[in-house]
Amino acid sequence: MGSMVTYTRPDGQAATGYLVQPAAGAAAPAVVVIQEWWGLNEQIKHVAQRLAQAGYQALVPDLYKGQLALEENEAKHLMDGLNFGDAASQDIRGAVQFLKAAGAPKVGVTGYCMGGALTLLSSVFVPEVDAAAVWYGYPPLEYVDASKITVPLMGSWAIHDDVFPIAGVDALEQKLTAAGVAFSFDRYDAKHAFANEEADAKNLVYLKHDAQAAEKAWDKTLAFLYKNLA
Repeated sequence: MGSMVTYTRPDGQAATGYLVQPAAGAAAPAVVVIQEWWGLNEQIKHVAQRLAQAGYQALVPDLYKGQLALEENEAKHLMDGLNFGDAASQDIRGAVQFLKAAGAPKVGVTGYCMGGALTLLSSVFVPEVDAAAVWYGYPPLEYVDASKITVPLMGSWAIHDDVFPIAGVDALEQKLTAAGVAFSFDRYDAKHAFANEEADAKNLVYLKHDAQAAEKAWDKTLAFLYKNLA
Protein backbone atom coordinates (compact mmCIF):
# COMPACT_ATOMS: atom_id res chain seq x y z
CA MET A 1 0.00 0.00 0.00
CA GLY A 2 2.89 2.34 0.75
CA SER A 3 6.49 2.53 -0.41
CA MET A 4 9.85 3.80 0.76
CA VAL A 5 10.92 7.12 -0.77
CA THR A 6 14.10 9.19 -0.58
CA TYR A 7 14.02 12.94 -0.07
CA THR A 8 16.54 15.70 0.64
CA ARG A 9 16.97 17.36 4.02
CA PRO A 10 17.56 21.14 4.18
CA ASP A 11 21.29 20.43 4.79
CA GLY A 12 21.48 18.44 1.55
CA GLN A 13 21.73 14.99 3.13
CA ALA A 14 19.44 12.22 1.90
CA ALA A 15 16.68 10.86 4.13
CA THR A 16 14.17 8.07 3.64
CA GLY A 17 10.58 7.55 4.69
CA TYR A 18 7.49 5.43 4.19
CA LEU A 19 4.93 7.19 1.95
CA VAL A 20 1.28 6.25 1.49
CA GLN A 21 -0.87 8.21 -0.96
CA PRO A 22 -4.66 8.48 -1.18
CA ALA A 23 -6.68 8.33 -4.38
CA ALA A 24 -6.01 12.04 -5.04
CA GLY A 25 -2.25 11.40 -5.08
CA ALA A 26 0.35 14.15 -4.69
CA ALA A 27 -2.28 16.92 -4.92
CA ALA A 28 -3.89 15.84 -1.62
CA PRO A 29 -3.06 17.55 1.70
CA ALA A 30 -0.43 15.65 3.64
CA VAL A 31 0.64 14.64 7.14
CA VAL A 32 4.15 13.78 8.30
CA VAL A 33 3.78 10.99 10.87
CA ILE A 34 6.47 10.61 13.55
CA GLN A 35 7.24 7.19 14.99
CA GLU A 36 7.23 6.09 18.63
CA TRP A 37 10.59 5.10 20.10
CA TRP A 38 10.19 1.63 18.52
CA GLY A 39 11.06 2.96 15.06
CA LEU A 40 9.46 2.73 11.61
CA ASN A 41 7.52 -0.47 12.36
CA GLU A 42 4.30 -1.99 11.04
CA GLN A 43 2.19 -0.27 13.70
CA ILE A 44 3.20 3.25 12.65
CA LYS A 45 2.87 2.27 8.98
CA HIS A 46 -0.73 1.32 9.80
CA VAL A 47 -1.31 4.83 11.18
CA ALA A 48 -0.07 6.24 7.86
CA GLN A 49 -2.39 3.91 5.96
CA ARG A 50 -5.39 5.05 8.05
CA LEU A 51 -4.57 8.67 7.22
CA ALA A 52 -4.38 7.79 3.52
CA GLN A 53 -7.80 6.17 3.77
CA ALA A 54 -9.02 9.49 5.23
CA GLY A 55 -7.70 11.32 2.16
CA TYR A 56 -4.22 12.45 3.21
CA GLN A 57 -0.77 11.70 1.91
CA ALA A 58 1.17 10.29 4.88
CA LEU A 59 4.95 10.21 5.11
CA VAL A 60 6.78 8.55 8.03
CA PRO A 61 10.45 9.64 8.14
CA ASP A 62 12.82 6.81 9.08
CA LEU A 63 14.54 8.60 11.96
CA TYR A 64 16.49 5.48 13.04
CA LYS A 65 17.89 4.89 9.53
CA GLY A 66 16.57 1.36 9.15
CA GLN A 67 16.92 0.22 12.76
CA LEU A 68 13.97 -1.16 14.73
CA ALA A 69 13.49 -1.91 18.42
CA LEU A 70 11.45 -4.83 19.76
CA GLU A 71 12.45 -4.55 23.42
CA GLU A 72 12.29 -1.61 25.81
CA ASN A 73 16.09 -1.41 26.29
CA GLU A 74 16.66 -1.36 22.51
CA ALA A 75 14.09 1.42 22.07
CA LYS A 76 15.67 3.48 24.84
CA HIS A 77 19.12 3.03 23.28
CA LEU A 78 17.91 4.17 19.84
CA MET A 79 15.96 7.12 21.23
CA ASP A 80 18.89 8.23 23.42
CA GLY A 81 21.08 8.21 20.31
CA LEU A 82 18.71 10.43 18.34
CA ASN A 83 19.50 14.14 17.98
CA PHE A 84 16.04 15.63 18.47
CA GLY A 85 16.96 19.06 17.13
CA ASP A 86 18.43 17.52 13.98
CA ALA A 87 15.44 15.21 13.55
CA ALA A 88 12.97 18.11 13.76
CA SER A 89 14.88 20.73 11.78
CA GLN A 90 16.25 18.36 9.13
CA ASP A 91 14.45 14.99 8.75
CA ILE A 92 10.96 16.29 9.55
CA ARG A 93 11.37 19.69 7.90
CA GLY A 94 12.77 17.97 4.82
CA ALA A 95 9.73 15.68 4.71
CA VAL A 96 7.35 18.67 4.89
CA GLN A 97 9.29 20.48 2.14
CA PHE A 98 9.32 17.32 -0.01
CA LEU A 99 5.53 16.93 0.21
CA LYS A 100 4.87 20.60 -0.56
CA ALA A 101 7.27 20.58 -3.53
CA ALA A 102 5.47 17.51 -4.91
CA GLY A 103 2.07 19.24 -4.80
CA ALA A 104 0.57 19.04 -1.31
CA PRO A 105 -1.23 22.35 -0.64
CA LYS A 106 -0.87 22.01 3.14
CA VAL A 107 1.13 19.69 5.38
CA GLY A 108 0.56 18.82 9.04
CA VAL A 109 2.69 16.86 11.50
CA THR A 110 1.53 14.27 14.01
CA GLY A 111 3.41 11.88 16.26
CA TYR A 112 3.16 9.52 19.19
CA CYS A 113 5.23 9.26 22.38
CA MET A 114 8.77 10.26 21.24
CA GLY A 115 7.07 11.34 18.02
CA GLY A 116 4.71 13.54 20.01
CA ALA A 117 7.69 15.35 21.51
CA LEU A 118 9.15 15.76 18.02
CA THR A 119 5.79 17.03 16.71
CA LEU A 120 5.87 19.76 19.33
CA LEU A 121 9.46 20.63 18.37
CA SER A 122 8.42 20.67 14.69
CA SER A 123 5.83 23.34 15.45
CA VAL A 124 8.78 25.45 16.64
CA PHE A 125 11.49 24.51 14.12
CA VAL A 126 9.59 23.83 10.86
CA PRO A 127 8.18 27.10 9.47
CA GLU A 128 6.53 25.32 6.52
CA VAL A 129 4.22 23.20 8.69
CA ASP A 130 0.49 24.13 8.75
CA ALA A 131 -0.81 22.26 11.83
CA ALA A 132 0.52 19.96 14.55
CA ALA A 133 -1.28 17.15 16.41
CA VAL A 134 0.61 15.77 19.40
CA TRP A 135 -0.09 12.37 20.98
CA TYR A 136 1.14 11.93 24.58
CA GLY A 137 4.68 13.23 24.28
CA TYR A 138 6.61 16.43 24.98
CA PRO A 139 10.31 17.35 25.10
CA PRO A 140 11.97 19.13 28.04
CA LEU A 141 9.91 22.32 28.06
CA GLU A 142 12.95 24.62 27.99
CA TYR A 143 13.35 23.53 24.34
CA VAL A 144 9.84 24.73 23.45
CA ASP A 145 10.03 28.37 22.38
CA ALA A 146 6.28 28.96 22.34
CA SER A 147 6.75 32.40 20.78
CA LYS A 148 7.81 30.64 17.55
CA ILE A 149 4.64 28.50 17.29
CA THR A 150 2.32 30.14 14.78
CA VAL A 151 0.27 27.11 13.67
CA PRO A 152 -2.80 25.49 15.27
CA LEU A 153 -1.79 22.86 17.81
CA MET A 154 -3.75 20.01 19.37
CA GLY A 155 -2.77 17.43 21.95
CA SER A 156 -4.18 14.08 23.11
CA TRP A 157 -2.87 13.27 26.59
CA ALA A 158 -3.15 10.39 29.07
CA ILE A 159 -4.00 11.40 32.63
CA HIS A 160 -2.22 8.31 34.05
CA ASP A 161 0.92 8.68 31.90
CA ASP A 162 4.06 7.55 33.73
CA VAL A 163 6.34 8.41 30.79
CA PHE A 164 5.17 11.97 30.12
CA PRO A 165 3.47 13.00 33.38
CA ILE A 166 0.32 15.11 33.12
CA ALA A 167 1.96 17.79 35.32
CA GLY A 168 4.23 18.52 32.36
CA VAL A 169 1.15 19.05 30.20
CA ASP A 170 -0.13 21.58 32.75
CA ALA A 171 3.17 23.46 32.51
CA LEU A 172 3.11 23.27 28.71
CA GLU A 173 -0.41 24.70 28.66
CA GLN A 174 0.75 27.66 30.75
CA LYS A 175 3.64 28.29 28.35
CA LEU A 176 1.41 28.15 25.28
CA THR A 177 -1.27 30.34 26.84
CA ALA A 178 1.29 32.97 27.84
CA ALA A 179 2.57 33.06 24.26
CA GLY A 180 -0.92 33.31 22.74
CA VAL A 181 -0.68 30.00 20.86
CA ALA A 182 -3.94 28.62 19.42
CA PHE A 183 -4.15 25.15 20.96
CA SER A 184 -6.66 22.58 22.15
CA PHE A 185 -5.69 19.79 24.56
CA ASP A 186 -7.80 16.75 25.42
CA ARG A 187 -7.08 14.53 28.41
CA TYR A 188 -8.09 10.87 28.51
CA ASP A 189 -8.56 8.59 31.50
CA ALA A 190 -5.88 6.27 30.15
CA LYS A 191 -2.23 5.24 30.34
CA HIS A 192 0.68 6.03 28.02
CA ALA A 193 0.42 4.71 24.43
CA PHE A 194 -3.36 4.28 24.70
CA ALA A 195 -3.70 4.55 20.90
CA ASN A 196 -1.12 1.85 20.13
CA GLU A 197 -2.87 -1.46 19.40
CA GLU A 198 0.37 -3.31 20.24
CA ALA A 199 0.88 -1.65 23.64
CA ASP A 200 -0.43 -4.57 25.72
CA ALA A 201 1.79 -7.09 23.89
CA LYS A 202 4.88 -5.22 25.10
CA ASN A 203 4.16 -6.45 28.66
CA LEU A 204 5.25 -3.14 30.17
CA VAL A 205 3.28 -1.95 33.19
CA TYR A 206 3.18 1.70 32.07
CA LEU A 207 1.65 0.95 28.63
CA LYS A 208 -2.03 0.16 28.08
CA HIS A 209 -4.11 0.25 24.90
CA ASP A 210 -7.53 1.84 25.35
CA ALA A 211 -9.65 1.36 22.23
CA GLN A 212 -12.40 3.74 23.34
CA ALA A 213 -10.02 6.61 24.16
CA ALA A 214 -8.04 5.89 20.99
CA GLU A 215 -11.09 6.17 18.72
CA LYS A 216 -12.29 9.34 20.39
CA ALA A 217 -8.85 10.94 20.04
CA TRP A 218 -8.54 9.72 16.44
CA ASP A 219 -11.88 11.28 15.50
CA LYS A 220 -10.88 14.58 17.11
CA THR A 221 -7.52 14.49 15.32
CA LEU A 222 -9.19 13.88 11.95
CA ALA A 223 -11.55 16.81 12.59
CA PHE A 224 -8.55 19.00 13.49
CA LEU A 225 -6.64 17.97 10.36
CA TYR A 226 -9.68 18.52 8.14
CA LYS A 227 -10.24 22.00 9.55
CA ASN A 228 -6.60 23.07 9.15
CA LEU A 229 -5.35 21.14 6.12
CA ALA A 230 -8.29 20.21 3.88
